[in-house]
Amino acid sequence: MKTSHFSISGLVQGVGYRAWLHRKAELLGVSGWCKNREDGSVEVVVTGEQEKVDALLMAVQKGPSGASVKSVSLLEKVPDEVGPFRVEY
Repeated sequence: MKTSHFSISGLVQGVGYRAWLHRKAELLGVSGWCKNREDGSVEVVVTGEQEKVDALLMAVQKGPSGASVKSVSLLEKVPDEVGPFRVEY
């Protein structure tokens, strides 16, 4: 199992990014969460089989239509608890 904690910046709020990410995560069968941050980015924690987590990391670099991803940055701290993938508010 692999857990990644990362931030996605660019035009990623107000474009359905979190809903798209939730669907992608469910299709891949990974756990975790995503939420909007005050700085305009989306924060994500994902846990699952390495190839599935890697597939999600590749997908978030493009995102849904209407989004414009500037960067994906890995964050150091990984939260202890990760449940079914959900959108947090």
